[in-house]
Parts: sequence; C-alpha cells; structure tokens
Amino acid sequence: MNMFKKFQLIIVLGVLAVGMAYGQTQQPAALMVGGNFSSQVSNEQALVFDSATRDAEIAALNQRLKEKDFNGTIQRIKELAGKNFVDKRFYLLLAISYDGLESYDDVVYSAGQAIAVAPQDPRGYVLRGKAYLRLGDYERSRIDIEKALRLNPQSKMAQKIKAELDEKTKSKTLQTALENNRQHKTTAPWVWVYIAIVLVAFGVFVYLRYEDVFRRGPKAAYNRSESDVREQYNFLRQIGEGGMGKVYEAYDKALGRKVAIKRVRPELVRSAYVREQFLAEARMVALLRHPYIVEIYTVIESESSLYLVFEYVDGQTLETRLDIDGRISFSEAKRIFDYVCRGLHYAHSQDIIHCDLKPGNIMIREDGTAKVMDFGVAKKVMDGETGARTVAGTPAYMAPEQQKGFMRKQSDVYSLALCLYEALVGQVPWSVKGFDIATKKIYPPSKLAPNIPVEVDQLMEDALKEDPKERLQSIEEFWKRLNAIEPLPNDEIEHTHY
Repeated sequence: MNMFKKFQLIIVLGVLAVGMAYGQTQQPAALMVGGNFSSQVSNEQALVFDSATRDAEIAALNQRLKEKDFNGTIQRIKELAGKNFVDKRFYLLLAISYDGLESYDDVVYSAGQAIAVAPQDPRGYVLRGKAYLRLGDYERSRIDIEKALRLNPQSKMAQKIKAELDEKTKSKTLQTALENNRQHKTTAPWVWVYIAIVLVAFGVFVYLRYEDVFRRGPKAAYNRSESDVREQYNFLRQIGEGGMGKVYEAYDKALGRKVAIKRVRPELVRSAYVREQFLAEARMVALLRHPYIVEIYTVIESESSLYLVFEYVDGQTLETRLDIDGRISFSEAKRIFDYVCRGLHYAHSQDIIHCDLKPGNIMIREDGTAKVMDFGVAKKVMDGETGARTVAGTPAYMAPEQQKGFMRKQSDVYSLALCLYEALVGQVPWSVKGFDIATKKIYPPSKLAPNIPVEVDQLMEDALKEDPKERLQSIEEFWKRLNAIEPLPNDEIEHTHY
C-alpha cells in the first residue's frame, strides 16, 4: 500500500470515529421531577438494569449519604435518571439528601412522594415530621411522627424527634402560662370581681337555656350506642376500606332500603375537638343534593366512633374498571367525566371542595351514568387566597399546594385532571416514562396511547400547572374545554406505548 492510500484510510477512520462520538452525545436528556424518575419516551429500546446493578447503585448512593455528600447524591440520582435508571428508592434518598442540606420544603415534597409509593415505610413519615418540626409546623409534625411510631415503635429517630417536639410544645405552653401569670399580678382586684360577676351571670343563662341537657348527664352526649346502630342497620358485607375507615353494604330496617355505611376509624376522631370539627364538616356536606353526587343520608355519632350513612349505588368504581381494562377510550371517558364535572361544579357552587377526588371515588352506574362519592374529607372554602388549611386526601392525587396543607377549588381541578389522564393512559403522569422531573412537565397523553385527540395534551398541561394561580381556575372551565374536544374516528382501545 503506497503512502497516498494510507493517508486516505486514516482520513476515513477519523471521520467514522467523530461520527460515532457525535451520535453518543445526542441521546435524550434525563427527566426527573418531584421524586419521580423516568426517561424520555423514544422509539429506541430503554436500557435494562438488573437487580444486581440497581442494588450496587443504591449501595453507592447510601455510601455517599454516609459521607454526607448530599449534593453529590442528588447529582448522581439525576445522572442515573438520564440513563433510564428508575427506582422508587430514589424518593427516600432525595428526602435524606435535602434533610442534610436543611432544605426542609424540599424534604416535605420528596418525603411525601416516598410515602405515596411506600405508605408502610416509617422513614418517610420521620423525615417529613422532622422537616415540619424545623419549619415550626408542630401539629403536622406530630401527626407524622405518631404515624411513624405506630409503624415502628422502636424507631430511635422518631422517638428523638417526638421528645424534641414535646419539649418545644411544652416550652411554648409554659411561656404562655408565665405571661398569663405576669398579667394576673398586674391586674387590679376590682377587675377580678367584675370577671367573676360576668361568669356567674353567663353560667346562670347557659343553665336556664340548656337545662334539659344538664339533666341528661354526661353519658347523654352521644345520642347512639354501638348496639343502637346495629339495631337500626343490618350490616351485610364489607365493600371497601380506605384511610378514613371501612365501608359496609347495609340495610336500613326502618326505611327498607340499602345504604352504604362508612365507619370512621376511632383514632381519627379520638380528640373531642377533632370529632366536633369532623361532625360539622360532615353535616355540611350532607346538605349537598345533586343527581351526580352520592348523597350522605345522615351522620351518626356513637360512643366509640362515627358513622357516615351514604346512598347505595349499584355499579363499579372507575378504579375497578381500570384494574380490569387498563384504560378506557376517549369517548367513554368524556361521557363519564361529563357527569363528574357536573357533580363537582355543583359542590363548588356551594363553596365545598372534595379534597380526595380519585378513580376510587368515581362510581360508574350500570346505566352508564357516574356519581362522585366520598365527600367525607371535604372542606368548606375559606375566605381569602389560602383556602381550607389542613392535610387530607390521597397523596398520589393531591395537588402540590394540598400536600402542604392548603386546599382550594383549583386543587380539585388538579385531581380531576389526574383522574382523566389515568383513565385515558392507564397510569398517573408521575409513573409514565417521559415525565420531566426538572420542569415538572408531563408527557403528552396522545403520544402514549393511540386514538387520544391531540387537544387533550394542552388540556392536561393547563390543568396540571404546579402553581394554582396558573392552573385552570374552575371545574366549569375544565368541563367546557373537555366537551369541545371531539373523539377521533377510530376511537377504540389499543395497547399503549409505555
């Protein structure tokens, strides 16, 4: 081979090497959001990681945490996500890393995601409880720590945080008592005489006004005993169970009709204050009367629990339907969610937000109509922008602000969009490959399953904005947008592309 041919061969090999290197740098970037990990959806086969590789990577991440390399741990998780490495254990590792960096708002979010995928793992509750403690939210901190101790009474970290929480709340109570004591010392004697006269007068008025209540005695505070409830209702079978308690199919002997009865877990209403608050909210929801809302007939307060008596509906929940069929066609979803939107729109017109909308709370009747059920944790909308403030709902379907304890009508819009996305695709956005963890941008449903109109993509994007002020502002707006979308000609169920 002469010198000229050698030179040509060198040039060709060099061009091929540069082309291969360029091709490797054009792989799609990793996607990661809010503790959920996936890769972009493409036509190429995703990389496969066996259990040994996964365990090795998790072990390496744990070693980084032992060395307190928190930023390095977060960065490595992003790198792994870029290689289509998906592992639910990342949620907890992110929460631990943010805890080490004292970024407690991020700890609350990541730990909430860890709880959503592993609700029986006490570590998520411990981390979130600690974050709430550092943020000064003692009430939610105590709820999480007590939950962690119920799951693992031997948790040293949970015990330590509980002790610190007890000390802080005790100090706050002691400080208040000292301030009150100082005020008492500077109060003139005549003021105490005046206060005593007012209290006596008020006591006499209350006694005369409610004399019959005092005569009944303390045990008459509950108008039913457990035996009374069992005598009125014949409990036939258990038909469901959730975070609030168990649901039974029962027969109302007095009225001769089937009912659904939810027995609220006793520990949820053990406090007299919480019990009374729950009763007030349940009675408020019982005033809702709409053909597409499962009606609450009555609320029964017994000696040891609370019972919600609902209208009994023959049919199956959307959750059961999706468990059987995987997903449903757009035309059928549009019909079902038309009923759901009508029911929620009415509830919002009464200033009541559902707070726990999910496929399991959408009942599809045998005639094809649908009803929204289980307003058991619903809240009355408060004045101002904050909305009702409490933590309630199912984590996987909660809006970002709801996970922080702030609920408003836009929170129901967010949950409604999640339910529609899952009905059309078969999964919630966070578990679909292509969900962008960096920008919190969902993957378009029309690209995941065939025969979904492309207009649905924009509807989902607008309804799932993280900021409630940028989100669709009402159920009515969501409803109109959905009704304006026409099904494709070949609207039928086929396999999805994830």
